[in-house]
Amino acid sequence: MRKQGCIYGLLLAVWICLLGGCGRQMSVQEGGESLAVDSELSFEESTESSSSEEKPATSIPPMGEEPSAPWEVQIIDPSGMTVQTRFQTPDGFERVSAEEGSFGEFLREYPVKEDESPVLLYDGRKKGNQSAHAAVLALPIENRDLQQCADSVMRMYGEYFYATGQYERICFYFVSGFAAEYDKWREGYRISVKGNDVSWVKTEQYDDSYETFVKYMRMVFAYASTLSMVRESEEVSLEEIQAGDVFLKGGSPGHVVMVVDVCENQQGQKAFLLAQGYMPAQEFHVLKNPAHEEDPWYYMEEVSYPFETPEYVFSQGSLRRMKY
Repeated sequence: MRKQGCIYGLLLAVWICLLGGCGRQMSVQEGGESLAVDSELSFEESTESSSSEEKPATSIPPMGEEPSAPWEVQIIDPSGMTVQTRFQTPDGFERVSAEEGSFGEFLREYPVKEDESPVLLYDGRKKGNQSAHAAVLALPIENRDLQQCADSVMRMYGEYFYATGQYERICFYFVSGFAAEYDKWREGYRISVKGNDVSWVKTEQYDDSYETFVKYMRMVFAYASTLSMVRESEEVSLEEIQAGDVFLKGGSPGHVVMVVDVCENQQGQKAFLLAQGYMPAQEFHVLKNPAHEEDPWYYMEEVSYPFETPEYVFSQGSLRRMKY
C-alpha cells in the first residue's frame, strides 16, 4: 500500500508540474512563437509597405544638395523640334490662342535645330558668344554677311507670307523709302540702285520660284535696316504683346529682337519668348532670359526699362508692331 501511495504521489506531482510550471512554460513558448511570428510578419509588412511607397516630394535631401521642387515645370524639352514642343509653358500658364494659318501659329510650329546646337555665323564659323541662346531656329541664312538682326525678322515674315501664298503682303521698304514689292519682282522686274535713285527695270520673265524669292530677300537685306523698320511699325503696350511684335531700336547700328511665342496665366499676366539675329550675320536663335537663364520666358511683371536682353538693352517705347 505504501508503494502504491508513493506511485500515486509521484504521478500527482508530475500532473501538478505539468499543469503549473511546465504547462505555463509551454503556454509561454507558444505565445512567444505567436508573438514572434506576429512581430516578424508585422516587420516584413512594414518594410514592404515602406519600400513600395514613393517618398514624399518634400523629403529632406542629402547634405549638400538643394531641395527638389517637383511642382516646377521642366521648361526646355530637348526632344522637341519646334518652338512649341521645345519650350513648355511655365506652371500656371497656357499659350494664348493662335488662329490656324496665322503668323503666331507659323512661329510656334517653326522647326528648331537639335538641342544645344551652336549659333553659326554666315560662313559656318561658331559665333563668339554661345551663352546667350536657348535654341537655334532652322531659318535659312545666306552665305554672305547680309542677314543680320533686322534682316532675320524680315526673312521670317517673308518666309511666312511666301509659304502661305500671301505674295501681295511681301513688301519691305528700303532706308531711302523705296517700296520693294515682291509682286513686281516675280513679274520679272529688278531693282536698279544708282546713288539715291532707285527704280524698277524689267529684265526677267515671270518667276515665282523659291530661289527667286531668296534673291529678292537678298536685295532687301542690302538696303533695309532697323531704321526702315521703325517707319514700318507702331508702338504697342506690353499688355498688348503678341507673336511677331518686336523690341526695336532704329539706328546704324540699331538692334531688334522678335517675340516668337506668348503665354498667359489666369490673372492675365503674360510671358513671351524672344529671338534674334545679330552682327555679323548669324542664325536666328531663341534668347535666354538673363534674370533666370534656366527659364527663357520673359514675364510681363518682371519687365522694366531699360529692358535687358542677353546682348542688348532696349529703352521705353521700343516694343512695336510691324505693319507688314
